[in-house]
Amino acid sequence: MTTVVKLKSKVAPSFRQLHVDIKQQRHSNYWLKGGRGSTKSSFVSIEIILGIMKDPQANAVVLRKVAATLRDSVYDQYLWAIDALGVQDYWKDSVSPMTLTYKPTGQQIRFKGADKPRKIKSQKFRHGFTKFKHYEEVDEFAGWPEIRSMNQSLNRGGSDIITFYSYNPPASQNSWVNLTTDKESLRPDTLVHASDYLTVPRGWLGKEFLADAEQLKLDNPKAYAHEYMGEVTGTGAEVFDNIIKRQITDDELQLFDNIKRGLDFGFASDPLAFVETYFDVARHRLYIFNEIYQVGLKNRNAVELIKRLNPENKAIVADSASPGVIAEYRDMGLNVIGARKGPGSRDQGYKWLQDLREIIIDPVRCPNAAREFTGYELERDKNGNLKAEYPDGNDHTNDATRYAEESLIRKGGFKPWK
Repeated sequence: MTTVVKLKSKVAPSFRQLHVDIKQQRHSNYWLKGGRGSTKSSFVSIEIILGIMKDPQANAVVLRKVAATLRDSVYDQYLWAIDALGVQDYWKDSVSPMTLTYKPTGQQIRFKGADKPRKIKSQKFRHGFTKFKHYEEVDEFAGWPEIRSMNQSLNRGGSDIITFYSYNPPASQNSWVNLTTDKESLRPDTLVHASDYLTVPRGWLGKEFLADAEQLKLDNPKAYAHEYMGEVTGTGAEVFDNIIKRQITDDELQLFDNIKRGLDFGFASDPLAFVETYFDVARHRLYIFNEIYQVGLKNRNAVELIKRLNPENKAIVADSASPGVIAEYRDMGLNVIGARKGPGSRDQGYKWLQDLREIIIDPVRCPNAAREFTGYELERDKNGNLKAEYPDGNDHTNDATRYAEESLIRKGGFKPWK
């Protein structure tokens, strides 16, 4: 009972239901995102300290991307948790190696830098296994493949393993951590939790913290939203700020009476991208609701996949830079024609897409289109200024979409293409 009272007094209200979720083992992976002062890292450290004390088989590995940052950040955070819970007499701390040891059993929390991820091996403990993993500032890691590789090494020797990923969401939607957690189809054992300082008792934060937050809210609302509220506000370099990601219902699909199709051929490591779209002329909205997106797809296999989505063999507008491929597709019975490209056609197509009221993309049916459209950003020069031209790369569904809408774009108020 004493421990429960202490836990409630040290955990912000926004985390109390999450504590119940963890206690009842409803999920295995917890992504905790939040702005400054949200106390997400404090919550994780308390959960892991208590979890080890309650389970004699439990140990933990806490990771940051750079080893040099461990001592003055996450290690001190765990020392705070031990003090906050009043269990100092039960724990021994060491900085070489950097560990915390639970004296009654020898269970440990080990702190590791992931400067060289391949060196993060399976951990052998005196008692038990790695039940808890904590990736602090997970957005600093290179990407999900790096995390997955370390998880594969650490997820050995036991069951009911719990992994915490704590981070302040980067401003750019194109950040790998935002793309990973913004999926409509997350694994069923994964929970994303958002928090901010507004739910934290004011006395925990202090007058200066609160004053700084309120001043930034007045001076720069966008920076406040990102830094203190943990919102993905964008970097200002996004090409398309009119993207709506949501499910497109079957009832809506039944009303799409003039479906258009576009195809961008894959070359070498570039994927083939095929999309199906519908343009609502009255509301100036474009819907993207079907896609094929694959690297290394042979022409015959590509034709078969496209025919399944397009059984009536309606016309498809494709990249005219590959007339030979178009001819081969036509020989295999696909109704495909080349886009009427010309100088400036790419810029005009993208400007037309930018001017739409909304581009609605179904992220379940079209995860790659959702990713490419939301993550497509202008590049910056060495001085940090945005370049005027649209970058080439990671835009395969974007190009397929402008091919699909070519007939509308060419008569849509832009200078005629040559």
